[in-house]
Amino acid sequence: MNKPYAFGLALLSTAMIAGTASAQEMARVLSTTPIVQQVAVPQQVCTNQQVATPGGTSGAGAAMGAVAGGALGNAVGGGSGKAIATVLGVVGGAVLGNSIEGPSKPQVRNVQNCSTQTVYENRTVAYNVSYEYAGRQYSVQMPNDPGQYLPVQVSPVINGRASHPSYPVSGAQPVTAPVYNSTPQPYPAH
Repeated sequence: MNKPYAFGLALLSTAMIAGTASAQEMARVLSTTPIVQQVAVPQQVCTNQQVATPGGTSGAGAAMGAVAGGALGNAVGGGSGKAIATVLGVVGGAVLGNSIEGPSKPQVRNVQNCSTQTVYENRTVAYNVSYEYAGRQYSVQMPNDPGQYLPVQVSPVINGRASHPSYPVSGAQPVTAPVYNSTPQPYPAH
């Protein structure tokens, strides 16, 4: 095999391999700015309240009064009026026994009232990251703070164009065409 032919073949195969090659490098992070949004958070709020329920009668006074009144009416009545006197004694004794017993003390109990209220909290939803690689500055939005260094995927340039775009690899969305920025671009709200 002659030398110029072998050299050309080696150069061509190197160019073909370089077209699909890529490497992971570390870029220096210049700044990390958290993107903060207000988020609605429902919370259940409960309060305890003391409620007084009016006291009632047990019915024991009315029952005892009815028995006593019925016995008294039966004892005083005579003949056909005995039945009427017994009925009047039962009714009168029940009314009198109930009023003598009187109402009991009001009962106090705790009642829990709950409602759902919306509270707004500030939460970090992403980070605008400005980083430097090969003397140029780039910006990207990432779900996490990358720290001091950011791994980037680097591909060789063929005919003035990158065969694969350069982008951060640690959980970030690929940057299809790195743009030179001096400050990070704002993140669009969703």
